[in-house]
Amino acid sequence: MATCDIFLLCCLIFSFSAMAISLTTITPNTSIHYNETLISSGRIFEAGFHSFGNSQNLYFCIWYMNISPRSIVWVANRDTPVTNSGAMFKVSDGGNPVLIHGSGTQIWSSNATETVTDPVMLLLDTGNMVVRNGSSSSGRILWESFDYPGDTLLPGMVLHVNRVTGVYNSLRSWKDSSDPGSGEFFYHLDAHGFPQLVIGTSSKLLYRLGSWTGFFFTGVPWETLYRYINYSFVLSDQEVRFGYEPRNGSIVTRYLITSLGTIQRFTWSSDTKTWQLFLAGPQDHCDNYALCGENSECNVNNSPQCDCLEGFVLKSAGNLNGGCVTKVELDCDERDGFVQYTGVKLPDTSSSWFDESMNLKECAEKCLKNCSCTAYASLDIRNGGSGCLIWFDGLMDMRSESEGQDIFIRVAASELADNTGNNQENQVQKYEKEDIDLPTFDFSTISNATDNFSPSNILGEGGYGPVYKGALANGREIAVKRLSLKSRQGPEEFKNEVMLIANLQHRNLVKLLGCCMDNDERILIYEYMPNRSLDNFIFDQTRSKALGWNKRLNIISGIARGLVYLHQDSRLRIIHRDLKTSNILLDNNMNPKISDFGLARVFGGDHAEENTIRVVGTHGYMPPEYAVYGSYSVKSDVFSFGVIVLEMLSGRKNREFFEEQHHLNLLGHAWRLWSEGRPLELMDSFMRDSVTMSEAIRCIHIGLLCVQERPDDRPDMSSVVLMLNGERALPNPRQPGFYPHEIVSSTSKHELSSTNEVSISLIEAR
Repeated sequence: MATCDIFLLCCLIFSFSAMAISLTTITPNTSIHYNETLISSGRIFEAGFHSFGNSQNLYFCIWYMNISPRSIVWVANRDTPVTNSGAMFKVSDGGNPVLIHGSGTQIWSSNATETVTDPVMLLLDTGNMVVRNGSSSSGRILWESFDYPGDTLLPGMVLHVNRVTGVYNSLRSWKDSSDPGSGEFFYHLDAHGFPQLVIGTSSKLLYRLGSWTGFFFTGVPWETLYRYINYSFVLSDQEVRFGYEPRNGSIVTRYLITSLGTIQRFTWSSDTKTWQLFLAGPQDHCDNYALCGENSECNVNNSPQCDCLEGFVLKSAGNLNGGCVTKVELDCDERDGFVQYTGVKLPDTSSSWFDESMNLKECAEKCLKNCSCTAYASLDIRNGGSGCLIWFDGLMDMRSESEGQDIFIRVAASELADNTGNNQENQVQKYEKEDIDLPTFDFSTISNATDNFSPSNILGEGGYGPVYKGALANGREIAVKRLSLKSRQGPEEFKNEVMLIANLQHRNLVKLLGCCMDNDERILIYEYMPNRSLDNFIFDQTRSKALGWNKRLNIISGIARGLVYLHQDSRLRIIHRDLKTSNILLDNNMNPKISDFGLARVFGGDHAEENTIRVVGTHGYMPPEYAVYGSYSVKSDVFSFGVIVLEMLSGRKNREFFEEQHHLNLLGHAWRLWSEGRPLELMDSFMRDSVTMSEAIRCIHIGLLCVQERPDDRPDMSSVVLMLNGERALPNPRQPGFYPHEIVSSTSKHELSSTNEVSISLIEAR
């Protein structure tokens, strides 16, 4: 053999030896080093050393083998990283998994108390890493990672609590998306009273998913989940156990608690090669524990959201969050009665009593015989209901829930006689037409104008309902916005929009021509915008070419001027709260007009900031302080404007963009390009050769200034207008909100999502 061939062969042998080596088992005589991994027999999961971002810290982790980028599901040494690539992971002679630093120091140990003579460590296709006595599948398991979950609950993994000792396991959040260290949030079973799932910190209960109903937990929309996931809940005198398995073995799913304390379920899409968000919680602000106090119900569709239960009044006048007390003291005998509530998330069960064998009638009788009993319900809602669940003293954390159950609230006999039922629906539909200074149209006129609301005339549809094109008898074209009876944006939003926009006059605001109120019908009539909305152009490869650079500049400036009018120049300071490309309409000349004021709020005088317990809006456009804390101000609209600017420049949607290499959304991607001195790479490819470089860089700069994380760092809109005109210096931008931030693609439609009112779920890159 020629000398060069021998040399080439030696190089190949050396090259292959330097590559990562995959093992299927580990014994005391073997170990895993930096360039080695442990794989499951079906090549589904893999374990080895991993570092996050630019950190030099090394962690021994388990991840999905064939999913990119890596999705970490378990970390051994989450609080004790190593920095030496010479570290190794091994199993001791007695079967204890340990991590050894390169210097020989033991960094992490499973602390298994039991020992075996022939320990073998392997990774199962479930993602469970186990130590067995011997290599046989029937060998006794000494230790398994599933008993010590991190932030992720995999199929087959179980949350459990010992009802005798009180010892439980839990999911625990990471510190942040690049640090798997123990965060502040826990997710676990609480076995006090009737067991329930809770989220909290070491000192505070934050959210309560509720008690088991027989199908799922009372505070979670379960019907969609139940079609895909088989849940198990085992309750005995000794312990409580909860776990799940996909009904279809081909479904890849995981469940985790984020570093912000939210719960998310993802499923893997083999078509898009992305994790799809299937469920997120908390759903809304009514999920915050005890938001309304005792003996009250939270309903996000009402205003205010908190209301006393029948037979109760506010504990402190004017304090809607301070809870309620009985209006009339209970007689404490069998003359008391019950008011039935349907479709609710049952109250906190930590101080409840339950019996699995009783029926509902026996449950009512038992409640009446106990002076402290305040409510009762079925323990299990399957097959018409069974079992008995009883509450004592104050009822805490109860809310309206579309997939909730029935509860019977105890009231005095005199209150029961006066009870005429829940009239909330009638209350919210009562409007005084004289409050609205606006032309009104007959329903028949609008019906004729839209050809009886023909589907062929639909221009679009949002959370409010469909918008139709129409033509009045005089030939004038109109846009007709019809409130859907199923809309979560209901009569309050209708009245709000009418009252706000009726007297607003600005060339960059859509003009409201009139309204129609006929029985249950709530309709708004607007001037017709022939070019529809901005999103129809900038996100379409063909139509986007109709918006050249100068037209985009004009649209950006027009939106800015419209916001200056709302925030500063109109009689009242108005915050839009749902500014997005689909709410920017374009007239014949492509001039922008801001529309859809259903979620807008008015600030009077010098009032600059408000907080709400009902966060509504559209993900991708909401600033972090509003999405997380419910705090909004004029700077909320500034953030949304910044997102629109970056979307217009790039031709990409913030909520759908995902840059795989660095796990960034559009805002993060723009920030990275800016930081690396490559801002023009953000521009839509078809415009890169036609833009004026200085103008494009200025717009990118302004967009980044508007989406900065802290509201105080963002400019106001009057400053933005000056910046756009080159009349004001531009400070250096700081890191944008939600950076880094994984965006779940909206290519798949989930039954649990809505267009405008969304569950707040900040999805972290992993």
